[in-house]
Amino acid sequence: MDGWWKKNPYYVEYMVHESTAFFVAAYAIVLLVGLLRLSQGEAAWNGFLEALKSPLSIVVHLVFLVAIAYHAFTWFKLFPLTMPPMIVNGKRVEPGVVVGTGWTAAIVASLVLLGLVWRIAA
Repeated sequence: MDGWWKKNPYYVEYMVHESTAFFVAAYAIVLLVGLLRLSQGEAAWNGFLEALKSPLSIVVHLVFLVAIAYHAFTWFKLFPLTMPPMIVNGKRVEPGVVVGTGWTAAIVASLVLLGLVWRIAA
């Protein structure tokens, strides 16, 4: 049974997708620590912000970004397989359109959120 998933590329991709959930959870912990530091006052919050500016933190966040982007990509890729067929004007919507729409919605929502945070921070 050892390494059974390595014999099929589909299972390899599935296991990599599932392992990237660790990075999603780790980043959630970073956000929770930030929330805790915020609740502890200005000095704790400023210390947290300074820690985020360190080179190690930046590298870790880049790793988080790549892993979470891959996790999201594979999640959107599963949409056409898990959703009921979408019929528009009597034709079934192609899987690529479903995946592309999901990615577009995620990117637009991220940019809007980034714009709001940028505006509040300015």
